Amino acid sequence: MKTQYFTATSLDGFIATEDDSLEWLFPLGNINESSYPAFIAEVGALAMGSSTYEWMLRHADTVAAETGSPWPYTQPAWVFTSRKLPLVERADIRFVNGDVRDAHAQMRAAAGGKNVWIVGGGDLAGQFFDAGLLDELILQVGSVTLGRGKPLFPRRVLSPVLQLTSVRQMGGGMCELRYDVQRG
Repeated sequence: MKTQYFTATSLDGFIATEDDSLEWLFPLGNINESSYPAFIAEVGALAMGSSTYEWMLRHADTVAAETGSPWPYTQPAWVFTSRKLPLVERADIRFVNGDVRDAHAQMRAAAGGKNVWIVGGGDLAGQFFDAGLLDELILQVGSVTLGRGKPLFPRRVLSPVLQLTSVRQMGGGMCELRYDVQRG
């Protein structure tokens, strides 16, 4: 069982534009030709920040067209927020606030031996890292630069904490980098 941060990023380290757009990502590849299908099959629980959740809500029609459902996950999801947000009908969503350690124990129990996925954003993944709970980063790097936006991982992490375990080319527009988080 691992806690994994799986995300796409631009070459210059942004996961979204300043206004939370992911439009830069879609022309770069086909998700079904990536490691995502195998990855999601091993996920038992999700964690996401409120910006990621709100993006899902705003793009429910697009998500439904791609996946057949406005909420594409069958796993329970913990949404970290300090605000009241609308609930997606027929989705197992739990709104939480505060230290990620408390929710992480609940997520691991609900995951039933499968992995916990930190969907986004970068600061939420950083909070799991700061708490010593992050095991792996899986970064799909697109061949674009955004110049500014939402940072991939707004933390200073110096070598040898991240150990590169694999590199995989995905077509002509993306590659996937996998890193284990070393604890010392």
